[in-house]
Amino acid sequence: MDTPASPLLLIVDDSRMSRMLIRAIVTDQRPSWRLIEAASGDEAVALVEQETPDFVSMDVNMPGISGLEAAGRIRIKHPQTRIVMCTANIQESTREAAAKVGLHFVAKPITPASIADAIAYFER
Repeated sequence: MDTPASPLLLIVDDSRMSRMLIRAIVTDQRPSWRLIEAASGDEAVALVEQETPDFVSMDVNMPGISGLEAAGRIRIKHPQTRIVMCTANIQESTREAAAKVGLHFVAKPITPASIADAIAYFER
């Protein structure tokens, strides 16, 4: 009997430091998860075409298409993928836009507590 593959998390952020921090915290909290990274919304959309992630941590403000737009594109083709907007952009309009397309919102800074919130959403 095949064992199911470990969950795949796509970390999308134009900040290399943010990606490294999320990777370190997730690796600590969920060592069995597989992790891939993208530095832009465009790169994220392209990666999802190669392998559909179970979960996505998405920044909002990035060069090229925004995280909201990238999340929307991923959501259309892969509605089962759980997406968290992980951003310092905590304006009400951003929260509302994220909620409208069914995204969970986690405010930066990235901390073990904020990543635990994202993981709790991914696993429910």
